Amino acid sequence: MKNEALKFKNKEHYSSEDLYEILTLLRQPDGCPWDRVQTHQSVRRGIIEEAYEAAEAIDRDDAGMMSEEFGDLLMQVYFHAVIGEEEGSFTLQDIYDSVCKKLIFRHPHIFADAPDASGSSEEGWLAIKRLEKGQKNIAEELEGIAKTLPSLTRAEKFAGRLYPHESKEPLYEMLEKQIHRLKSTPDAEHLGAALFTLCRLAKVQKIDPEEALEREITKKIPKKQ
Repeated sequence: MKNEALKFKNKEHYSSEDLYEILTLLRQPDGCPWDRVQTHQSVRRGIIEEAYEAAEAIDRDDAGMMSEEFGDLLMQVYFHAVIGEEEGSFTLQDIYDSVCKKLIFRHPHIFADAPDASGSSEEGWLAIKRLEKGQKNIAEELEGIAKTLPSLTRAEKFAGRLYPHESKEPLYEMLEKQIHRLKSTPDAEHLGAALFTLCRLAKVQKIDPEEALEREITKKIPKKQ
């Protein structure tokens, strides 16, 4: 194993095959003690953290940081692929097949024989996703929204599915009533209702609630003297 590993030292350039083989070597019985005992569950948090770090690199518009963080995120995907292959549950090829089929299916206006612009609008895109996932009703569609999303993002997505064509003025009136109830009964239920209405407003006005809140938090950081 040692001689096999040495071939990776000091290469001028590395490929996707190198990344997969390096991770496979780390998982060998005589490989890295930490890497070889990991499971999908034990490294679950890593893929979330790396995704957030990649998002921060994008926010900073830092090309070097983006290259590094996208690499870390890619490594997480490949790590899960290696574990999946060991278990016999899925392979890296299954991942490639899945994402390519999804892209082709979701862009019928590009890959279909006949021109079709339905996939180019948001409603068309959602209709294609429902068809792809076999979702027959709104309950199945809502169930398909990842529970691991940040709550504000998840609420905004729920709002878009439940209330696709609402206007902002009734929402402002609803929010005023909810704030009044919150003043009278300051509990989690009333606060949650008001937060959900804010996310509905965010959806209507095309504002990312997570991004808006993060900007506000950043503004509160004291400036360095």
